[in-house]
Amino acid sequence: MNKLIVIPIVTLLFLLIDWYVWQALRVSFQNTSQTVQSVVRSIFWGLTVLTLTGMWLYNFTNPDWLGKTLRTWIMVGVFMNYFSKLVVILFLLIDDLGRLVRWLVAKEQEWQGKGGVASNTTTTETSISRSEFLMKTAVVAGSIPAVAMTWGILSGAHDYRIRKVKLALKNLPKAFEGLTIAQISDIHSGSFFNKVAVKGGIDMLLNQKPDVVFFTGDLVNNEAREVKDYIDLFGKVKAPLGVYSTLGNHDYGDYLRWESPQAKKQNLADLKKSHQLMGWDLLNDEHRFLEQNGEKLAIIGVQNISGAARFHTYGDLAKAVKGTDEAAVKLLLSHDPTHWDKEVNTRYKDIDVMFSGHTHGTQFGVTVGDKTWSPAQYVYKQWAGLYKQDDQQLYVNRGYGYLGYPGRIGMPPEITVFELTRA
Repeated sequence: MNKLIVIPIVTLLFLLIDWYVWQALRVSFQNTSQTVQSVVRSIFWGLTVLTLTGMWLYNFTNPDWLGKTLRTWIMVGVFMNYFSKLVVILFLLIDDLGRLVRWLVAKEQEWQGKGGVASNTTTTETSISRSEFLMKTAVVAGSIPAVAMTWGILSGAHDYRIRKVKLALKNLPKAFEGLTIAQISDIHSGSFFNKVAVKGGIDMLLNQKPDVVFFTGDLVNNEAREVKDYIDLFGKVKAPLGVYSTLGNHDYGDYLRWESPQAKKQNLADLKKSHQLMGWDLLNDEHRFLEQNGEKLAIIGVQNISGAARFHTYGDLAKAVKGTDEAAVKLLLSHDPTHWDKEVNTRYKDIDVMFSGHTHGTQFGVTVGDKTWSPAQYVYKQWAGLYKQDDQQLYVNRGYGYLGYPGRIGMPPEITVFELTRA
């Protein structure tokens, strides 16, 4: 549908939401001074004007004029503003439904009174009516997601955590026992807004002094140029036995309209060049061997392979594993964890561990004790952490960066450090 039709309709809908929510806010502050009420009114409607103006600029100006960063913040602002107000509306609807019921009961009593039925019902007013209480509750409830999302941007986006995992492998040669591997995934450099904080995460990784580093895809959101300002930082990621990387679904530029097929092809070539500039060994349906005391461990990397129809498959695992029979242990880098059920655990039983990312844990989770709930679990069978099936294992990294919403709530960015042990 044409934007000239959709955006005015959406704007009108948002204004109706604003008017409805304003009734609750006005009641909540009705007993304060005129100055406070004036400030609240100015802030509320000022944010509305700012948000709606941003939405119109986003949709009706040249994207290059606003810039990618500002466009992202505009959409985040629209989402945070109206998601919070929808929470308020849920409570207001409860209040309105209650008032409707009370009105119907009153009408029924009035009708019975006219029919000769006496009513001795009296109403006792309290210091705060039920309606006013619900309205104040609605305002408080609506502020919770706004505060949480703001905190998720300011603090959660770069609250890097080290997760240490022991991988017990049945066929691990003694020469590789104790080998440490650090994994990061889903950098999404086009979303970063705090280079100093990003560097802090890199320093945390390097302080672990891993023997090997794996990167499992999505270096950018769409365009190779997004990583340009971060090549110097991620180029510092080094390990004695190498840094090995692979591509994710976002690295192919599938979510942009390109001027020509050649432009899209060049973008992918530039992205691969970025891996080279950082000193990362990009594995596109290839493998490498680590050798110790005559024993071999195979590191296999594939281009994006997905078991979900909405994501493109480019990789060829058969090509990548060809020639790895001599390796005692095989480690696979594959961005999308749905690849695991698609073919890894059914057709390639000799792959010991698959390392993935992709899900981000939806950048949101609630942890109670040792249990974590996330919307990701309704989308992905394997969405975060370690999974085992017979002698094979899959690890899904929660991601280093973020996409869309520039923050994380209860799902901090992850740097995983594995230690290989003999089962």
